[in-house]
Amino acid sequence: MPDIRRTIANTALVLNATYEPLCVVSVRRATILILSAKAVCVADGEGILHSARSSLPIPSVVRLTRYVRVPYRTHVGMSRRAIFARDGWRCAYCHGSAETIDHVLPRSRGGRHSWDNVVAACARCNHTKGDRTPAELGWRLKIDGDLLRSDRRPHRSGDYGRPRRATSQI
Repeated sequence: MPDIRRTIANTALVLNATYEPLCVVSVRRATILILSAKAVCVADGEGILHSARSSLPIPSVVRLTRYVRVPYRTHVGMSRRAIFARDGWRCAYCHGSAETIDHVLPRSRGGRHSWDNVVAACARCNHTKGDRTPAELGWRLKIDGDLLRSDRRPHRSGDYGRPRRATSQI
């Protein structure tokens, strides 16, 4: 039979001194931050923590007393997921559903593995293209050319440029 008693949350949200969310920690860690005067409790959870000499409400949100500088990633590393997101999960050649990534200028011909040479492609177009360039096949990319410029690569998580738009047929 399932336990229907109300469970006490065992995590707490940690906010920076400017009330920006930083991370989620255990209630134990949040309590240690409060007792060591490194944080103050902003919101109490349900329940009370007892010790030999005192009792303390369970913290659910704590705010640090000093500001913590969080390092900012200036560039996102190139990954399959980032390429698919940049291209809208669509093939750069036929605008179908993308399954693979393709180098516009093949690596065997000196093409680099960089943001401005890699596009999302369906398996059929990738196999048909093989070791050739789109110009040799008479193909044109169906994505906005601005997306392939090196200055349009993502600069932080979730920023994958503008939505694509079709430019021409194969």
